[in-house]
Amino acid sequence: MISQIALIQHIDSLLPQTQCGLCGHRDGCLPYAKAIAEGEAANKCVPGGQPVADALASLLQRPPLKAEDSVWPIQADGRPQRMKAIIREDECIGCTKCISACPVDAIIGSGKLMHSVLTDLCTGCELCIPPCPVDCIDLVEDVNTLPNDDARIAEQNDLRQRYYAHIQREETRRLHRKGPVVRAEIDTTLFAQFSSQLDSVPAIEMTEKASTTVTTQDAKSTIELAKLRTQIKKLEKQLSVREDATKRAQLLSLTDQLNALLGA
Repeated sequence: MISQIALIQHIDSLLPQTQCGLCGHRDGCLPYAKAIAEGEAANKCVPGGQPVADALASLLQRPPLKAEDSVWPIQADGRPQRMKAIIREDECIGCTKCISACPVDAIIGSGKLMHSVLTDLCTGCELCIPPCPVDCIDLVEDVNTLPNDDARIAEQNDLRQRYYAHIQREETRRLHRKGPVVRAEIDTTLFAQFSSQLDSVPAIEMTEKASTTVTTQDAKSTIELAKLRTQIKKLEKQLSVREDATKRAQLLSLTDQLNALLGA
């Protein structure tokens, strides 16, 4: 018989890791996976749509249920349209509330400075929209090609690790943060149990007050990677309009720096 932990892991592996909370579990996909293993309906994952609902029904040997409806149209793969957040940067006041709300650290910026969304990391979870005091965040369709099964699994694994790293960092700051915490209170015991089994993310060793764990990719590295990706995207856009030898050299240099950081 499959163990409860293994069952939760298997269920979690089928969920899209958007960490959006649309299933009713505000603190991410793993708590919903645990609830499903304990008997909760397995059709509440809105971004996963009917394919995820059917896969979970098959795994659990339960009758298939109609997936919860999405406000977005259905794609060719049977899932709702993938969305990305974008910030109207000229309207951004740099309040940083969207940064705290993003579960996968896909937004960069600093206090009283313009923020930007790293669209290649954004899951379209919509969690950054409600806390924005000036309503300068929009959702747009992801026009990229739909991922195949291998690419989807790789994407889900990356998002899961980013979310666990986000939790670790947020927990260390929780007691020292001024103002409200946007996300829900995290079940740190649950996440500690499962994150300890990920090779690339260390265990979350937390007390009720704070965590002293240092993430594999600390905040400084995350910001540096984000800056490089943003600069690369801007240069690529400029070069697509007009070729420039100096900018091409800058692009190659930044790309080398990015690859070096990712390989470190």
